[in-house]
Amino acid sequence: MNAAQTLQPPPLGVRILGCGSALPVGRLTNVDLEKLMDTSDEWIVQRTGIHERRVFDREGRGESTRTLGVTALKRALASAGMTGADLDLVLVATMTPDMMCPPVACRVAAEVGAGHIAAWDVGGACCGFVFALNSLAAQMRTGLYKTAAVVGSDTLTQHTRYDNSCRDTAILFGDGAGALVFQTTDDASRGLVAQAMHSDGSCWQDLYVPQHVQDFYGEVDESLLSTVRMNGRAVFKFAVKTFQDLICETLDMAGIQASDVAQFICHQSNARILSAARDRFGIPEDRMLVNIGKYGNTVAASVPLCYDELMQAGRLHEGDLVMFVAFGGGLTWGSSLWRL
Repeated sequence: MNAAQTLQPPPLGVRILGCGSALPVGRLTNVDLEKLMDTSDEWIVQRTGIHERRVFDREGRGESTRTLGVTALKRALASAGMTGADLDLVLVATMTPDMMCPPVACRVAAEVGAGHIAAWDVGGACCGFVFALNSLAAQMRTGLYKTAAVVGSDTLTQHTRYDNSCRDTAILFGDGAGALVFQTTDDASRGLVAQAMHSDGSCWQDLYVPQHVQDFYGEVDESLLSTVRMNGRAVFKFAVKTFQDLICETLDMAGIQASDVAQFICHQSNARILSAARDRFGIPEDRMLVNIGKYGNTVAASVPLCYDELMQAGRLHEGDLVMFVAFGGGLTWGSSLWRL
């Protein structure tokens, strides 16, 4: 053994100590949407599984990506029996920062009393939380950070128009936030077991938010600046295949079967996509939570909202294998398999 080898400590494990979530007060139901555009509750539920979604209120209640993230993290810290002063890293996954600068993470860290710690945002659209998990785990396993938090917070309804010109996207999105708190442990079996992260920027035009006239793919409509644009058919086809291939890839890397995974904690984009994955792998309904009906697609908040709901229901236990899975704009897709 040479001198360089002796300087490298063994990898550490990572435990999830707490979780929390935050949702706006406002609700937008399918019946509400029937009054705003040519649609129906039956049409929306059949195609997406969504019954209602939460909508933030910046002017009336002061809700924002930041405030939702702060609330979710405070609740996660409370469930872990910790305070912000215990943290040495905060990552916020979001595609809807309140401002271009500063990062949402910096203000979230300050507002939970974390002091002058490392904090930055992770952009990965609906994959942001899963990408942040993998980044966090890699840094914590080396001992670079001891106690950290990942927050997923998005308010995409601000980039949604509720009229017939945007009907296919207006029915999908809701707002919310979720957070997990982590700490290193000498038990190296805990934490990240396998992960995969991918992107295909050549298909960017299938899901994007134009900020300038030059950003439009195809016909230019300045009234749709800062509004979600989506090729629904292409995204659905991509998601169904990619979602299932991603689960296979992650299972193969870990050398396990789908039946070994206690919970598949998946991004909630469409109930039909989740159902197709359950059918392919023979996953029982109680091992893949579907809560899109209550919240819609909450982007980076989707995965931690599922985790928090499962934890509150007593459906997650120490030693469980859980797989976080997401896909979204970019196009991006990623997984993170953990031993709790």
